[in-house]
Amino acid sequence: MHAEGDGIAIRARGLSKCFGQLRAVDGVDLTVPRANVYGFLGPNGSGKSTTIRMLCGLLTPSEGQIEVLGLRVPEQADELRLRIGYMTQKFSLFEDLSVRENLEFLAAVYGMPRQRSRQRVDELVERYRFGDRQQQLAGTLSGGQKQRLALAGAVIHGPELLFLDEPTSAVDPESRRDFWEALFALADAGTTLLVSTHYMDEAERCHRIAILDRGRLVADGSPGELAGQLSGRTVEVLAPQPRRAHEVLVGLPQVISVAQIGNSLRVLATADAGQVEEAVRDALRRAGVAGEVGASEPNLEDVFVAATRGRAGMEDAA
Repeated sequence: MHAEGDGIAIRARGLSKCFGQLRAVDGVDLTVPRANVYGFLGPNGSGKSTTIRMLCGLLTPSEGQIEVLGLRVPEQADELRLRIGYMTQKFSLFEDLSVRENLEFLAAVYGMPRQRSRQRVDELVERYRFGDRQQQLAGTLSGGQKQRLALAGAVIHGPELLFLDEPTSAVDPESRRDFWEALFALADAGTTLLVSTHYMDEAERCHRIAILDRGRLVADGSPGELAGQLSGRTVEVLAPQPRRAHEVLVGLPQVISVAQIGNSLRVLATADAGQVEEAVRDALRRAGVAGEVGASEPNLEDVFVAATRGRAGMEDAA
């Protein structure tokens, strides 16, 4: 494996981690290009955090090989730590220190010379809009402000690669949007970002995403590519009695999921377009339920559901 000079930031092969009888990560192969925002999507307990900790060198794999920024992990993890940043969902800075004191402390931890430290803190205070809050205690900041401070702390040393483990789970939608703008600014400047998230709208913004389920990698590609693999397998039903239509359709053997959105139903199935539409019409007709059936463009939520609930169907589509 050679991740340093070929445009690849992370390359993992056969990555597994066992905790006793539990196989938390199971044979994951992962390739993350440089200067990309790469999303990690998966249900709770799918292995996202465990995988990230192995890639950082914080956990030793039970099996497999990892190369990050051209370094072998965990063998060269100490060298790697100076070149990566790591941000978790829990605010982990010192709440009884000010904004500026937190950043100065982290600069000292990374051994930055005093003058360079002062310049870097000034730069981050301006970039993340803390000009009038430098002396405010971190513990008194809002959720969105704490998030921005945590990001500033994670990039204080100018890492080439940034790991973010569900960083937006506790903030409002506006703060989430602002945060993602900051992430894309980092990617545009050449930083590689690996971000785990529960939010479909965030995952759709990533250059590429990987979906984990029960420790296994079940989908990997750009959001558009993955949605394209489901082409013809989603239909929309407009029904005067959507709950009744839902009851009828959810029992069909080829249907993976039925989601109600207002008075319409979004149906995801294992079969192709003509078969899905015809099967849905027949089922509604037999049950005496009125409804207009038409094709629908698949989205990332459909990809997620197909990969985590109907893995065999997803593999057929690919």
